[in-house]
Amino acid sequence: QVQLVESGGGLVQPGGSLRLSCAASGFTLANYAIGWFRQAPGKEREGVSCISSSRSITHYADSVKGRFTISRDNIKNTVYLQMNSLKPDDTAVYYCAARSGPPSWSQYDYIYWGQGTQVTVSS
Repeated sequence: QVQLVESGGGLVQPGGSLRLSCAASGFTLANYAIGWFRQAPGKEREGVSCISSSRSITHYADSVKGRFTISRDNIKNTVYLQMNSLKPDDTAVYYCAARSGPPSWSQYDYIYWGQGTQVTVSS
């Protein structure tokens, strides 16, 4: 069964850090580009970061550039999103998604999705 499972979310104070993980099962993650998306209450889902299957290409939304880092461990079949200097505006449900082909900002290009993990940044 193909599955993506996010973990690592939680409540953190502004300025804090979290590391999200996206673990794949039922398929070989190394063959897929991975995107991280987030959706805040009342807002559209937006792309946060994405990475190519070979790790050679990474992209970040302007809102997270310099604060978030995407990485992957293809042996562990896991992708990570290190989030530093978190702000209240980063509060959202974070999703990872997989697609064959190059990384994309469009959620409609992704075929496998996780269930999401809640990140809340609040004092």
